[in-house]
Amino acid sequence: MGIFERPRLRNNKKKDMPNDLWTKCPECDAMIHTLDLKQNDQVCTSCDHHFLLGSLERIASIADAGTFEETNADLYSKNPLGFHKYEEKIDMLRKKTGMNDAVVTGRLNIDGSPAMIAVMDFKFFAGSMGSVVGEKITRAIETAVKEKRGMVIISSSSGARMQEGMLSLMQMAKTCAALARLSEHGLPYISLLTHPTTGGVTASFATIGDINLAEPKCMIGFAGPRVVKETTHQDLPPGFQTAEFMLEHGLVDSIVRRHDVKKKLGQLLSYMMPL
Repeated sequence: MGIFERPRLRNNKKKDMPNDLWTKCPECDAMIHTLDLKQNDQVCTSCDHHFLLGSLERIASIADAGTFEETNADLYSKNPLGFHKYEEKIDMLRKKTGMNDAVVTGRLNIDGSPAMIAVMDFKFFAGSMGSVVGEKITRAIETAVKEKRGMVIISSSSGARMQEGMLSLMQMAKTCAALARLSEHGLPYISLLTHPTTGGVTASFATIGDINLAEPKCMIGFAGPRVVKETTHQDLPPGFQTAEFMLEHGLVDSIVRRHDVKKKLGQLLSYMMPL
């Protein structure tokens, strides 16, 4: 080795390091260890920002141990309108998420109260509502009526799925009609809105609960704030389309931190279920 030659290190091989060990909070910029975030139900340990939570993770945080029984897991979307590459997109999302569509439904107990639940998952097609999502939610409501259970729907959605056109929009009326039958039987419906809940989901079942709950600072609206501003040519008020704004204006009954959701649902179901 020459006097000016760079010395070679005996072991200069980089160790393989996972690239997802840390997550940056979009609210406070804190760097959070992924394990800490998971153990805290995807809530920032510094500022309480609520990250997106998958449907199965959310059910695990709510259901009494060993009580969740999934229903209609085998339903999946076709391509009734022949939308370009829609089937390929659906197949890709199935492989990526392990889900057949954007909602998981099933039976469970919440602090001892029997209920049916439908949990939307934003990771599958931005939680959009197609015919399968509407059908699964409707069947869950019908099961609640048949088995005399309360109904809980947890929304996280970009709205109706444009690739299914009018068939998607029909689900708004179908789910609301099923909820009307639930009400006729004196059974409670509790809606929990999480970030984000928009479009046709907001305009249908998400906002017609006997009790409407929301997670802190989640976005709730029909069109996004940019669309509203460009359409009305007006500046929007501070906090527009947040859960706190909706609480102030009467669309939401209560804001509930994720850690308190199970307790709140259990209390409401025990109060509202018919004797």
